[in-house]
Amino acid sequence: MLFEVWAPGAGRVALQWAGDRAGEPPAVLERDPGRAGWWRTEAPARDGDRYAFRLDDGPPLPDPRAVRLPEGPGGPGAVVEHDRFRWRHRWPGRPLPGAVLYELHIGTFTPEGTFRAAAARLRHLADLGITHVSLMPVCPFPGDHGWGYDGIAPWAVHEPYGGPDGLKGFVDAAHGHGLGVVLDVVHNHLGPSGNPLPAYGPYFTETHHTPWGAAVNLDAPGSAEVRGYFLGSALSWLRDFRLDGLRLDAVHALHDDGTPHFLAALSAAVDALAGELGRPLFLVAESDLNDPGTTAPRPAGGHGLHAQWNDDFHHSLHTALTGESQGYYADFARAPLAALAKTLTGGFFHDGTPSAFRGRAHGAPLDLRVTPAYRLLAYAQTHDQVGNRALGDRLAAGLSPGLLACAAALVLCSPFTPMLFMGEEWGATTPWQYFTSHTDPELAEAVRAGRRREFAAHDWGGRAEDWPDPQDPATRERSVLDWAQPAREPHATLLAWHRTLLALRRELPPLTDPDPRHTAVRFDERARWLLLRRGPLRVAVNLARDATAAVPVDGAGRAGNGLRALAGWPGAVLPDADGMLRLPPESAVVLGP
Repeated sequence: MLFEVWAPGAGRVALQWAGDRAGEPPAVLERDPGRAGWWRTEAPARDGDRYAFRLDDGPPLPDPRAVRLPEGPGGPGAVVEHDRFRWRHRWPGRPLPGAVLYELHIGTFTPEGTFRAAAARLRHLADLGITHVSLMPVCPFPGDHGWGYDGIAPWAVHEPYGGPDGLKGFVDAAHGHGLGVVLDVVHNHLGPSGNPLPAYGPYFTETHHTPWGAAVNLDAPGSAEVRGYFLGSALSWLRDFRLDGLRLDAVHALHDDGTPHFLAALSAAVDALAGELGRPLFLVAESDLNDPGTTAPRPAGGHGLHAQWNDDFHHSLHTALTGESQGYYADFARAPLAALAKTLTGGFFHDGTPSAFRGRAHGAPLDLRVTPAYRLLAYAQTHDQVGNRALGDRLAAGLSPGLLACAAALVLCSPFTPMLFMGEEWGATTPWQYFTSHTDPELAEAVRAGRRREFAAHDWGGRAEDWPDPQDPATRERSVLDWAQPAREPHATLLAWHRTLLALRRELPPLTDPDPRHTAVRFDERARWLLLRRGPLRVAVNLARDATAAVPVDGAGRAGNGLRALAGWPGAVLPDADGMLRLPPESAVVLGP
């Protein structure tokens, strides 16, 4: 078996066995004559054998490209022979157009917090109408429980979740249910605990800085190998684990002044792999730049990513539902329905407009005639927007079932690709809080203090003494979904509402039509109603707590002009003979011919 590693500054490199082979003599690596800075050796090994590298007789370090770290961050790697896994399902893939994503955290989706336990719940998602499960990061991180954004091994799978075979089993089970799988990957930083990369080479640079410190080296000396490291990791997830797409965390923190930009190189490599494998693959960016170039085609000078999260839609919807105006919500809270209408028809709210929160103009216009609307993801809740609140409170903690139903109607009937956050479909009331299990006491205390500073700065409310301790195991336990809730009211009715809306989206082509000419919005800011037109369909919501809304429905004349109620919360409502829809408080309706 070939063992190789990039260590340009080393004078000697040795392969040290661990585990059952700990007593065997090390194998010496030789310089690779064809690749500067690379070392290699052939040694007999089989699946599961544990090993590490030693540089210049230093301490054993995990292989940067290890696929399995059975002892966690900092421990030896284990050989993984991908061909040994027996896949049960042939999978043609599922493309992004027409998709509905479901963001899921393996560690809290079930009490067990494993791939196997999560796979047992996939029938629920298939019956709901989901097309793709979007997994939060699964790379190794300190301890058993955490969000996963402090991972230290971009090629490996967290052992407490079930390791590489556990992830493959989950993906295979999902494909058996007709579900694609998207994985959240973090290229903008690595966690501080157990990270071996600085010992191997210039993986990080002081040329740029991020909120996590020195930036990943994408354009300084040595960057070609670093770029190849992260490109190879991304392609491995798609090829070896048969994933259908990747969600790229905080791409605005990927500083790259080189050409082509790392994101353009990544999208080109993924498109080439899709052609090689004969199935669709896609990349979804998390970006706060509101930059049309993120998804613009590479020949037009863009990065060529296939989609991006749209926080503007979330912020406008959130302020319309809750009335919150602190922090970044301030820009949307002045006229939330106007902001929501702008995002529904134009994609971005901040498209070069002044942002009071940022103290400057922000964003650039997005032409939906050129960029199909499905390239933007729409959501009412995400792990960030729930978990970064001090108490991790979901919308269901403060909103009525009626307002939750209105939110669902706007997300699932929008022109964008919808995404739900796990449990949202039944109005889960369990919080989703920030939790860690760092084994380093100093790091644990630093994280604890840092989160309290963030909570105070955002003015999320509540008393500081009530804010959860990330290191307390009870914080994670509170965040686990309660699977008894979907059988109880009002959760059961909310779940049925989501199923109905998703069935309409699947069955009615206008709801997935990306043509912006077929989407229009009318609203009354004071009366708090909004009417969304999707071709011949009308989606009306009344967010007012007490007042019935009089909504003029264009195209509805005498006897409703042939319109009928396709779905309604709490019940079906039709326009009057004069074309006026009398919509009860906190209710929604979908009308169609």
